[in-house]
Amino acid sequence: MAFDAQTATAWITASEAAVKADEARLTGLDAAIGDGDHGANMARGLAAALTNIAERAPSTPGDVLVAAGRGIVAKTGGASGPLYGSAFRRAGKALGDTTSASADEVGAALEAALTAIKGLGGANEGDKTMIDALAPAVAAFQAVAADGGPLAAAAAAAADGAEQGLAATVPMQARKGRASYLGPRSVGHEDPGAASTALILRALAEVVA
Repeated sequence: MAFDAQTATAWITASEAAVKADEARLTGLDAAIGDGDHGANMARGLAAALTNIAERAPSTPGDVLVAAGRGIVAKTGGASGPLYGSAFRRAGKALGDTTSASADEVGAALEAALTAIKGLGGANEGDKTMIDALAPAVAAFQAVAADGGPLAAAAAAAADGAEQGLAATVPMQARKGRASYLGPRSVGHEDPGAASTALILRALAEVVA
C-alpha cells in the first residue's frame, strides 16, 4: 500500500478511534503518575486533527500530517499538545511534496517526529516518556525499510517495537515530566505518553496492513 494522502488520513482516523476507545485506560495511567488528563487530552486533540484535515482537504500525505499537528496543538491540553503536534508537523514537513511516500520516506518522517519531540521535551530513552516507545519503533521501522521491506512490514515492526518500549517503562523511574516529581513512586506504572504512542503506531500498522 502506498502512503498517500488517503492513507495518512486513514492513519489519523484510526489513531483517533484507538485513543478514544482506550481513553479511560490512558487517563488511569496518567492519574497514577501525572495529572490524570492524558486520555481526554489525546482524544480531544486527535478529534481536532481530523476536523482540521477535513476542513483543509490536503492533497499530499505531508500536508495531512501537518494539518493533523496543527489541530492537535490548537485543542490538546497539557504537554501532549505541543509534543504530538510538533511530531506530526515535523513528520509532514519531512515528507515534502511527495504524493506517495516510500517506506524509506515514511521512516525518515518518523525519525523527524522523534527528533522534534526530543528537542522540545528534552527527554531521551530511559527517562520514562513517550520517547521510550517511539525511539524503538522508529529504529524497527527503519531497519525493515533499509532491508527493502514493504511499508506494511516496517509499520508492523514499529508497532511491536513501540509496545515493547511501553512495557519497558514499567520498572523505570521517571526522570522527565510530571511523573518525575514522584521519584521512586513512579516505578511500577506504564508511562501514559508511551501508551498513546503505542496505540498510534499500532493504528498505522493496521491501516497499511
